[in-house]
Amino acid sequence: MKKIIYFSIVVVLTIIACKTVPITGRKQFNLVPDSQVLPMAFAQYEGFLKENKISTNASQTKQIKDIGSRISKAVDKYMRANGMTAEADNYRWEFNLVDDPTLNAWCMPGGKVVFYTGILPIAKNDDGIAAIMGHEISHAFAKHGQERMTQGIAAQLGGIAVALGTAGKPEQTQQIWQTVYGIGAQVGMLKYSRVHETEADRLGMVFMIMAGYNPQEAVNVWIRMSELGGQQPPEFLSTHPSHETRIKDLTNYIPEATMIAKKVNADLLNQ
Repeated sequence: MKKIIYFSIVVVLTIIACKTVPITGRKQFNLVPDSQVLPMAFAQYEGFLKENKISTNASQTKQIKDIGSRISKAVDKYMRANGMTAEADNYRWEFNLVDDPTLNAWCMPGGKVVFYTGILPIAKNDDGIAAIMGHEISHAFAKHGQERMTQGIAAQLGGIAVALGTAGKPEQTQQIWQTVYGIGAQVGMLKYSRVHETEADRLGMVFMIMAGYNPQEAVNVWIRMSELGGQQPPEFLSTHPSHETRIKDLTNYIPEATMIAKKVNADLLNQ
């Protein structure tokens, strides 16, 4: 009886949480509402800024803020024109440059963005920054953070299901199944992380084109990244696609991204 109730709950939650990512059309499973995650994200962002050194380079800081503003306005226009006004109202866009040599940039749910000075040589120019900015903002737009949190919840529920399914079996059998499930869940999470990265690459390209930037520079960013060298883990054991995979995918996606961006901009002008 417990098993029946448990699986019924899982089925109901799956139906309720099934959503579609705008533009890409990918189906996603998301149980975490903005009302729960955004206050935490905003608080964490404020804490990060207090604990890290904000860049004093006025020109670079202005460059990050100006490009971030252009791309976020493109995202905001898209959201408001496509029935996402309430979600758009929840965003609190903010762009900061942190003085840190790490090759990194990120965007928290709700539009809180950080660029590290270390990634600027890879970005190289406005279009390169726009490519990275568009990618990071797209993680927030597609609610990848909330989806990852949901996947963690689902993994826990799956572990419970395995425990229920093996109840009454010898302890060694239970341990084997728990180990198999644990490995499978970990590899599955890595795969979904790569899906998120590819989706953010593509959405980011659409948004940078909408904002007036050159999409070819998104490809060039990853070419420059690959030229840094360093051994990458096998792609199936990595949270990110390989540099070669991203370069090929983004190159092939430029015509489609350009078509989507032009159509979206045209639709916005006609409203």
